[in-house]
Amino acid sequence: MNAQQLALQRELLEELEWEPSLDASRIVVAIAHDGVVTITGVVNSYAAKVAAERAVKRVKGVLAVVNDLDVKLAMSHERTDTQVGAAVVRALEWDVLIPHEKIRARVSDGWVRLEGAVDWNYQRTAAEEAVHRLTGVKGVTNLITVLPQAANEDVKTREDVKAAIEAALRRSAEVEARNIEVATHHGKVVLRGRVHSWAERDAAEAAAWAAPGVATLDDRLQVEP
Repeated sequence: MNAQQLALQRELLEELEWEPSLDASRIVVAIAHDGVVTITGVVNSYAAKVAAERAVKRVKGVLAVVNDLDVKLAMSHERTDTQVGAAVVRALEWDVLIPHEKIRARVSDGWVRLEGAVDWNYQRTAAEEAVHRLTGVKGVTNLITVLPQAANEDVKTREDVKAAIEAALRRSAEVEARNIEVATHHGKVVLRGRVHSWAERDAAEAAAWAAPGVATLDDRLQVEP
C-alpha cells in the first residue's frame, strides 16, 4: 500500500470512528489501487451497515464502495419474521411520505423485501429508510418501482424534462453542473460526466429524480476527486 492509500485508509478509519452509531473497532477497511474501498467485519444492525457505507462515501478520494459487512444481531435485538413484518407494516403506515397502500413487504430470516409501485422516487427511498432502522432487520431489498402518474402540466416533452433537470443542477450549490450531461427518453434519465465526490453524485441524482415523469435513472457519473 502506497503513501496515498495509507493516508486514505487513515481518514476512512477516522471517519468511521467519528460516526457515533458505529463500533469502528470491528470494521476493516481495504483499498484497491483503483480507489475502490471494501469494508468487512461485523456490525450489530442493518442500520449500522448502512451508516458505515455512508460514512465511507463521505471521505474524499473514495471512488466506489464494496460493503461486505456482516450483520450479527444482539440477542436483545432478535425478532421473529412475524414480529419484523408487523413492525414494517406499522413503520410504512406511520410515515407521511409513504403511500403504504401501494407497497407490499415480505420477510424471510430477518431480510425484508419491498415490492410495489409508487409515483415518485422519494416515496421509494422513504420506504427503505423507514424499514432499515427497525429492530430485527438484517437486510433490505428494495424492489419498489417508480411509475409516475400524469406528468406535471409544465413538463410535457423530453426536451422539457431535460431542461428542467439541467436547471435544477445549476441551482444546486453541491453540483458542478457543467461537468454533467443529461439525456432523457420515455421517462428514463441518463446522467454522464464527472463529479468530485459521492455527495455531489447523490445531489445530482436527487435533482434528476425530482423532475415530474421520471421513472428510472441510469447514473453513469464517475467520481473523480
